[in-house]
Formats: sequence, C-alpha cells, structure tokens
Amino acid sequence: MSRQITCQPLIAAAFAPFGDVLDCEGDPDKIINAGLCGRYHDRAQMDFGDGRAGISVFNAQPRSLPYTLDLLERHPLGSQAFIPMSHQPFLVTVAPDEGGKPGVPVAFLTEPGQAINLHRGCWHGVLTPLSAPGLFAVVDRIGQGTNLQEVLLDRPYIVTA
Repeated sequence: MSRQITCQPLIAAAFAPFGDVLDCEGDPDKIINAGLCGRYHDRAQMDFGDGRAGISVFNAQPRSLPYTLDLLERHPLGSQAFIPMSHQPFLVTVAPDEGGKPGVPVAFLTEPGQAINLHRGCWHGVLTPLSAPGLFAVVDRIGQGTNLQEVLLDRPYIVTA
C-alpha cells in the first residue's frame, strides 16, 4: 500500500533543514566582470569531512509525476550538490532523520535555474529529472570510507504535482 506526498515549490526556508537552494534570488552580492555579471556568493555549505571536493557529471533518465518513491539514501561523510545542466525543473525528495532511519519524506519541485546542495547525512531520493536531458554537475565528497546508506521503503510513497 502506497502513501501520497504532494510537491511543494523549492523555497530556501522550507528546504533549509535538508540543505541549501542555489539560485539567483534577490540582488547579487557583487557585480563583477566589468559590470556584466552578478555574483551570488557562497550559496552552499559544502561539507566534506576528511575527503575532498570532486565534480562529476550525472546523466539520469527522466521520470514523471506521479512518481513512486521507494528508495532513500544518504551520504554520511559529505554534502552533495546537484546542479542541472539544462534549464528544466527536477524533483527533490528529502526526509528527516529519525534515529538513523528516514522519517516522512517531503517533496520539492524546482524552478528552472535552481540547484540544490544536500547537507551531509540528509536522507534523499535518487536524482529525479522530469525531462530530458537529465544532465547534472554534481559536487560531492571524494575519499575513503563508506559514504552511502540506502533504505528500501516497505511502503512506497506516490509523489504528485
């Protein structure tokens, strides 16, 4: 038997317990490049513990809504930023930690031009683009140690728009 979650817009205040929203909201912190570029400075709290930052490119297959959420994962040794390489929205599912297991998930739908950084140890669903191409630059921890924990949900959630 499944349970239902309704997507909400990705807003920094609502997403704060899980990570950072990377976007150009508000005025830029600085104007650079001879006045032709606004810099929105230091938007993510990257946390890599004893590892180093690495940039990878992910190519994920697009999904659609309603979406069946049946797997959550987390990375206890480092944060993880997902930066779309196209101007398309994507689905973000996260859950609070409840004693080492994921709690009730929350679903966010990004706006074109938004990216996210998941806090170290944040439970989240897999990368879920909603249209092709599913290309993302991913900044995360590279280093020794087990940095992936997965939980298959006994009862999946159905995520709707």
